[in-house]
Amino acid sequence: MSIHYCLDARTATPHFPGIGRYVRNLSLALLDELRDDEELSLLLDPSSQHSWLQGKGAGASRLRTAVASSSPFSLSQQWALPRQLDRFGASLYHSPYYLMPYFPGRPCILTVYDLIPLLFPAHVSLRARLFFRLALRMALQAAGHIIAISETTRKDLRVRLGISAGRITVIPLAAVGHFRPAPQVAIQELRQRYALPEHYCLYLGGNKPHKNLPRLLQAWSHISKSSRLKSPALVLAGMWSSGEANLHPIITQSGLGETVHILGPVEETDLPALYSGAQVFINPSLYEGFGLPVLEAFACGVPVACAETGGLVEVAGDAAVRFDPLSIESISNAVLSLVEDETLRQQKINAGLQRSGDFSWRKTAHQTLMLYRRLASGHGKTNAP
Repeated sequence: MSIHYCLDARTATPHFPGIGRYVRNLSLALLDELRDDEELSLLLDPSSQHSWLQGKGAGASRLRTAVASSSPFSLSQQWALPRQLDRFGASLYHSPYYLMPYFPGRPCILTVYDLIPLLFPAHVSLRARLFFRLALRMALQAAGHIIAISETTRKDLRVRLGISAGRITVIPLAAVGHFRPAPQVAIQELRQRYALPEHYCLYLGGNKPHKNLPRLLQAWSHISKSSRLKSPALVLAGMWSSGEANLHPIITQSGLGETVHILGPVEETDLPALYSGAQVFINPSLYEGFGLPVLEAFACGVPVACAETGGLVEVAGDAAVRFDPLSIESISNAVLSLVEDETLRQQKINAGLQRSGDFSWRKTAHQTLMLYRRLASGHGKTNAP
């Protein structure tokens, strides 16, 4: 008789860019780690094309998929999903998102990435903050165990919400295998399609307030004046929320004009070439639970300048040039050092490539599966805070 694990993959959609990548990469890596007596079921969003499952995933003998009867935002998931889990005969339910069925009827694992709405209350409305706290509390209560993606997130769970250490396991993320230095022909083709200059620095991420993009733009107004930069350009890419601050007035007022290129969302298959073509990858965020783009940039052989804060320090270690994200001068100096000092640049490229090798989705899947087995067997479940 097979042991049956269910991973809720309803967030594997463009609406959840970060969580979706976690779910896709974890599910595919789990398939390579399952024993013959284990199966994995994925609950899928009905609006998604599920193209990421084609090939390796969809034909795996120990994988089952089902379209979920409710979305994460639907109240009906509270009774509809437990029924689906019953039909699966699921021994365990893993939710990668805090909006989930809060009485799943079997051992449950919750993945937590960060507590940003609680850590940066000024950036979130009171209503959203109260809703997040309530929904997260219910999810934490439902979960027998919690996966934190970094020591930073584990510490925040303990300090901010009083979660006991025994209920939390830190399992880091990784860059997938296609993130590696791209050949020049691929970089050139991407530049032509996106109308990018030959020399550019890159930011990839969202535009929420804690991402600190206004300070990055202010720093760029200083960086772009350096005589050592050839045709300086800053490329901003990623899925942005229309409800957040508009950066165009800052660009205009700073006189940056055509030196800033806002691409918006970029196809996953284009990201390795986008990273590889950059002079420097910059992450100025005030806080990150992990900072996966830093690892991806490392893997593509790009030197990284990142903020000395949160999970970014854990991920980057000494392989990046770190800066104070509150200091425009510190941001500017860090970026310019990687442009102007060729010895430092090569040192950080080599260190980044080595650092990216310390993380892998195989390790992530193996550690996650160990946790699945422990909870499904009845060990490790606790009702402690």
